[in-house]
Amino acid sequence: MSVTMTEYATPPSSTLSASARTHIGLVRAVNEDRLLNRTDKGLFAIADGMGGHRRGDVAADAVIHALARLANGLDAITADKLCSALREANRLVYGLDPHRAGQSGSTVAGMHVAEGQVFLFWAGDSRIYRLRQGRLHIMTRDHRVVQDMIEAGVLTEQSARDHPRASVITRAVGAEPVLSLAVTHDIPDNGDAYLLCSDGLSDLVDTATISGMLQLPHDRAADALLEAAIAAGGRDNISLIVVDVRENWTCNGFAPVT
Repeated sequence: MSVTMTEYATPPSSTLSASARTHIGLVRAVNEDRLLNRTDKGLFAIADGMGGHRRGDVAADAVIHALARLANGLDAITADKLCSALREANRLVYGLDPHRAGQSGSTVAGMHVAEGQVFLFWAGDSRIYRLRQGRLHIMTRDHRVVQDMIEAGVLTEQSARDHPRASVITRAVGAEPVLSLAVTHDIPDNGDAYLLCSDGLSDLVDTATISGMLQLPHDRAADALLEAAIAAGGRDNISLIVVDVRENWTCNGFAPVT
């Protein structure tokens, strides 16, 4: 299937290569997703403006601009600086609608690769996956009402997809005065592939398909994943970044923010 897409091409760094894609989908009138793909700084992020709310694209812009300022700076990027940048974005987005007459907000899912480790951060239902030696693992936990219900045993994974509150998220940048950001870290192996994506992909493409496609080179994987989401109906904006780890790593005492 041939689709019209926006492609963000970034030359590979010495240790990383990545391909990013974003597409409006087949239903929405506006693309409220935003991407950051900086292999030179090891910084990648997806922001999904809250669909159906006011200024979702503005909220997503605020998230990505805050992270891009770090990538454009001369100082080293740290976990503390990433969290501070997102807290500042949260204050900005929350301030767009201080009376909460119509909620603005954006999810975020990002990763920073430095000193042999990967720092992962997220709020909302944009996801990060890791493929290692053919096995796919979801590195993030969805901040959704239905995820809480799944973990409580009230819903199954399948029934959650069709639940009336399937799209209701419990965390987002700008949704509350104080941002509740989830963080963790990972130590990559040679040959690992990471996928960052908005729910326009993860809601439509199953994990078996994602696992198979991530075994392709990053540019072909990105194309295949986008095509799969479009073929499945493309009912939301679709954005993704595939990051390949290809060289040796050394670990130098990274500590994540808790």
